Amino acid sequence: MTDILKEIVNVAIEGVKEIYQADISPGDLLVTPTKKEHKGDFTLVTFSLAKALRQSPPQIAASLGEYILQARSWVNDTEVVQGFLNISLSSSYWSSVLDEMIREPDYWKPVHAPEKVLVEFSSPNTNKPLHLGHIRNILLGWATYKMFVAAGYNVNRVQIVNDRGIAICKSMLSWNKFGEGQTPESAGMKSDHFVGEWYVRFEKEFSKEYKAWQQTAEALEIFEARKEQELTEEEFFKNYKNQYFNLYSLLGAEAKEMLLKWEAHDPETIQLWKKMNSWVYTGFEETYKKLGVEFDKLYFESDTYLLGKDIIEEGVRRNVFYKKDDGSIWVDLTSQGLDHKLLLRKDGTSVYMTQDLGTAQKRYDEFGAERMVYVVGDEQNYHFQALFAMIGAYGAPYAKGLYHLSYGMVDLPEGKMKSREGNVVDADDLIDVVLKEASDAASEREVNDPDIIRKIGMAALKYFIVKVDPRKRMIFDPKASVDLQGQTGPYIQNAYVRIQSILRKAGENNSGHDTYEPIEDEKLLLNMLSQCRQIIDSAVKEYNPALIANYAYALAKEYHRYYHDVKVLHAESEAAMSFRLKLIRVIGENILNTMDLLGIEMPDRM
Repeated sequence: MTDILKEIVNVAIEGVKEIYQADISPGDLLVTPTKKEHKGDFTLVTFSLAKALRQSPPQIAASLGEYILQARSWVNDTEVVQGFLNISLSSSYWSSVLDEMIREPDYWKPVHAPEKVLVEFSSPNTNKPLHLGHIRNILLGWATYKMFVAAGYNVNRVQIVNDRGIAICKSMLSWNKFGEGQTPESAGMKSDHFVGEWYVRFEKEFSKEYKAWQQTAEALEIFEARKEQELTEEEFFKNYKNQYFNLYSLLGAEAKEMLLKWEAHDPETIQLWKKMNSWVYTGFEETYKKLGVEFDKLYFESDTYLLGKDIIEEGVRRNVFYKKDDGSIWVDLTSQGLDHKLLLRKDGTSVYMTQDLGTAQKRYDEFGAERMVYVVGDEQNYHFQALFAMIGAYGAPYAKGLYHLSYGMVDLPEGKMKSREGNVVDADDLIDVVLKEASDAASEREVNDPDIIRKIGMAALKYFIVKVDPRKRMIFDPKASVDLQGQTGPYIQNAYVRIQSILRKAGENNSGHDTYEPIEDEKLLLNMLSQCRQIIDSAVKEYNPALIANYAYALAKEYHRYYHDVKVLHAESEAAMSFRLKLIRVIGENILNTMDLLGIEMPDRM
């Protein structure tokens, strides 16, 4: 499809060459949509040319306006406002734009070489269910995948499941000690919620044990020995919790013993681990299905935690990494503004950096991905800076294609969540709350179709989260998310539904519109439609699905205004009605396509 911004830049470059015998580059020119208070469709800014052309911006704008008006048939008029050249395009141009959008339904997609991209998202732990923070991760990951696909990339979706470690053993030990053989079925609970309850139970039992220990002579003696820290007794024991777990806790000792048994492949421990993890995986799949997401491959930390050792040994041989006298292996990243990072402990065991290095290499070997996107919360910013710097130092062929899509945490109006205390908002519970809000709102309009309510509720949840720039921390308000009047998913859905209603009433109408003169509102809508490709391209370059979400809202908002101000089925002429029916059909398809990139479905009725 013709890129009108590029066309205006090209003809301006021609004009400068013809009038001033000077060469300028596209980067010297800025073209923007004309402000509503001025006449025109697009504005060419000429201030940057004044020095090179040795004329005032108004003179340059005037001479370029005369040239462009003569050189391009699709220009109908020009107007100079100081150093701004406002350009009005012909009616035939706008009609051709609409015809081209109908003729080429993929007009809205950017075009890129089919580069291989891998997007990692979700990546949960198997000691608890998915929660509100995971929802933001999942929705960002899914939208990133979808927008890269729309831009022509070859994309794979993966997650790494954190299925090993002390936190997993806490859930296992807790069920072993207190579960009395219960299962998700016997407890009447969703299976991942069931496992999460035992993790919370462990923390509650541990807190009781720790509180009791604080009253012992041993604990008070330790506190007295550290009085130079100038902490109150309460402050000291709050900070000492991890040391207590590792040094004195009976429950901590049992959990660590279970981890050692797992690492030694003790059959009974492995059997329990597999059983409880299978419960969690079943629960995860149910939640993913509700959210409409799926993966091409799952990696498990129990398989990947030993990866990377060979790479690190090779790095030592090449003097990329170095070994200390105690046998531990490190990498010096100080030249990149970071620090020295441990890669292998002195006993040869891995750290997270080790397995992340190995997993990245494994994915490159399996998928040949030239770009890897990690969707992970911003508390891991430093980890990924160090990981990417280390991979670059090692010289991996995919080093330049690594990106951390860092996002802020999600709070509720009530405040933060804490998983250990059991007051995390589980993803399933949040989905149920939003669906209830959607159901209540729908009942006021006498809508009782469960599928429509589901689509409205999920649109409310997804859009409210994805519309926020990933880098920003956000508050999710379930009630506000279903509002039909605000910047919400249901508001955008309502624009689509209104369009479908008009098209159903119109039936088949294929009259021509050659003699129709589009009004300013229609030019604005066509201009917005033509910008879709650039918006998606920017979203891909910036790894920011919020740009697409906000574009969809802006288009829906402009359409709602058009719907109230302009008659379609009772237009003033057949040509006007035909043009408008084609226009709103393209708008509806655009809303459908852009919202699909966010994982949001459109209902036909609301």
